[in-house]
Amino acid sequence: MERRKFLKGAAIAGAGAALAAPAIAQGTKTITIVSTWPRDFPGLGISAQRLAANITALSDGALTTEYFAAGERVGAFDAFDEVASGNSQAYIGADYYWTGKHPAYAYFTSVPFGMSTQEWTAWIRFGGGQELWDELAGSFGLKSIACGSTGTQAGGWFNKEIESADDLKGLKMRIPGLGGTVMSKLGASTVSLPGGQIYENLVSGAIEATEWVGPFNDYFMKFYEAAKIYYTGGMHEPGGGLAFGTNAAWWGSLSDWEKAVIEAACAQEHEMSHSEAMAKNGEYLGKLVNDHGVEVKTFNDDVWDAFGEAAAEVFVEVRDHSDLAKKIDDNFQEKLREIGGTIAKFEGNFLNQRNRILGLG
Repeated sequence: MERRKFLKGAAIAGAGAALAAPAIAQGTKTITIVSTWPRDFPGLGISAQRLAANITALSDGALTTEYFAAGERVGAFDAFDEVASGNSQAYIGADYYWTGKHPAYAYFTSVPFGMSTQEWTAWIRFGGGQELWDELAGSFGLKSIACGSTGTQAGGWFNKEIESADDLKGLKMRIPGLGGTVMSKLGASTVSLPGGQIYENLVSGAIEATEWVGPFNDYFMKFYEAAKIYYTGGMHEPGGGLAFGTNAAWWGSLSDWEKAVIEAACAQEHEMSHSEAMAKNGEYLGKLVNDHGVEVKTFNDDVWDAFGEAAAEVFVEVRDHSDLAKKIDDNFQEKLREIGGTIAKFEGNFLNQRNRILGLG
């Protein structure tokens, strides 16, 4: 079976009659997509390229895509303005890059001590998250859809062990979003760099630590050449969600069928990218340790407690920003406790007991 026919059939099966081809053939539309990721980069970059290709495949060519990786049309952090202005129709990236526009954008990627991928996806799709995302993005002339997830991200790469919060004071670290604000409160000097600029800054000493994603994505960045200490499970991104952000006026001009095709492609990639990371993180963590001498560590309870105290201050500041920020945080925190609490009683209890009995973790 041809790949295009297979993908189209799979999407129709998953989305139902909404993706049935329209009775009257429509003219081909070209979607210009810019990305915050480097081209051909394993994990995030490949995911974005796969999504762009699948929009065309699922539409049987009715929607063609022009994909530009970071720096090819605009810089990684210029993608927001590029699409809001209408110069391009869509971007693929992490919406917490736009906290300078509005701090509540962080909730639509990940926030400290926030939701795992499973929890976040439930919130977005069935807990009121998408409606709040629409309200926030709409205020900037945008419409965003979930299109990927990295799962719980690593605490990061360090050139020294972090034994207490005091070890963070003066540390020059690349970490964006509200996680970066938490680190700043603990005395770190933080910057938000696009992925393509992290390695050179780490090697040169311009930064002394960085977070990126997880073992699968991080392996190909070669951070181990400059930092050998790798912390698992950080507080900053418990479930990094990615966005397909479109120009709202352009989105409004699409037919219901065209919207359904794009939504199906995004839903498919959201699942695919998360599954890929989960399947490959273990393999590449092994490579980092066995082939490159990386030391894998976990933050101790004292450091976690310091993170928690700083995060509480950050959320107060976000809520004070605006009525919309408070509205988003109220809903997010309510659903985190409702969805996350239930998951803890079922999946969480099972995983704790399974891992204890089988000696995992």
